[in-house]
Amino acid sequence: MAPLSVLKSRKKSSETKLTRNSRIYKTIIKAIQDKKGENIISLDLRKIPEAVADFFVICEATSTTQIRAIGDNVQTEVKNQCGESPYKHEGYQQLQWVLIDYVNIVVHIMQPETRKFYKLEEMWSDAASTEHSEH
Repeated sequence: MAPLSVLKSRKKSSETKLTRNSRIYKTIIKAIQDKKGENIISLDLRKIPEAVADFFVICEATSTTQIRAIGDNVQTEVKNQCGESPYKHEGYQQLQWVLIDYVNIVVHIMQPETRKFYKLEEMWSDAASTEHSEH
């Protein structure tokens, strides 16, 4: 009977992981919307073998102040709602492109010009994308 209990616990942990990731994902989207992030798109990268994460969440902000506010709000809300801190974050010096890495979900907060230049959505065009309208 031991093998069955092992399978049971495996299934449970993958469900827990999925639930945790979906809570983080929803919290990130809401935190961006709360600070008026624009053109919010998520890319589902799970079917792309080369992908470094399961999801990218990409948005724009029109000023460095707004980029900082969105980045800070994402980190605060994910910590408060989900108990998770980012694995790492980058870009707070120049505030042109802030990246917040939650391992399975990576948040990109970009100035519109930076987003046009790097074209992440084109680079990952094989991924299913979802637009998130402002609430």
